[in-house]
Amino acid sequence: MANYSFDQYIKKAMKYDFLANYYKYSDPSKHIHYYQKHLYYIQQAILTSSENTNLRVNPPQIRILHASPDSPSVDIYINNKRVIRNLTYKQETDYIELQEPGRYTISIYPAGETGRPVLTESFTFEGNQNYTVAAVDELNKLDLLFIYDNTDVPSGETKLRFVHLSPDAPAVDIAARGGDVIFSGVQFKEVTKYLPLSPMHVQLSVRIAGTKNVVLEIPALNLRPNRTYTVYAVGFAKNRPVLEALISQDR
Repeated sequence: MANYSFDQYIKKAMKYDFLANYYKYSDPSKHIHYYQKHLYYIQQAILTSSENTNLRVNPPQIRILHASPDSPSVDIYINNKRVIRNLTYKQETDYIELQEPGRYTISIYPAGETGRPVLTESFTFEGNQNYTVAAVDELNKLDLLFIYDNTDVPSGETKLRFVHLSPDAPAVDIAARGGDVIFSGVQFKEVTKYLPLSPMHVQLSVRIAGTKNVVLEIPALNLRPNRTYTVYAVGFAKNRPVLEALISQDR
């Protein structure tokens, strides 16, 4: 087994946690297999951390995005405690600091109701990391999308990524307006890697993948130094609320 740094072990652990959740209901054996790998890399990260006494582990931070276009306002509970009230479609919270790294349960309730949650999912949040948890898809298929926010950026530089959250839109390309494609074939619920850039003013278009057919013009972006950005495509391509872009500053 290769010797990794603390951050590399954490990234491995996150990868296998994602896979374990993916197969949680469809293939229990794969769920168990990947969850065991997740635990192994968590243990290795802890060992690596203990070997480096100068390493400080800060609590994880998360933010919640309401991106389900036909869902009502919601309340968000973390480990059975309400932390967010009346979050409406297209709203994204500020980062919330959790008490410590570990596995947390996130539940979604209709705003003001305390009966049965609409959805409950559990995720592992690691120290020194930021996350976005997005409520996505239509109400009858509501899901939570777990997104790692890598806010590290070289001094004086910037970076940008795209997240496809439109339930009925096909795969898309993200291109400079009238120019080259920078993210290609992005599927629903897909999170692109961050694209490192020099600070600049950019105008981007969303096209149906492999074509010049523009379905959405993204508002002009002024990418500032030492910042990271996420562009979300939300809404419906063939219904209301209509397709639009949300711009979020991750750092």
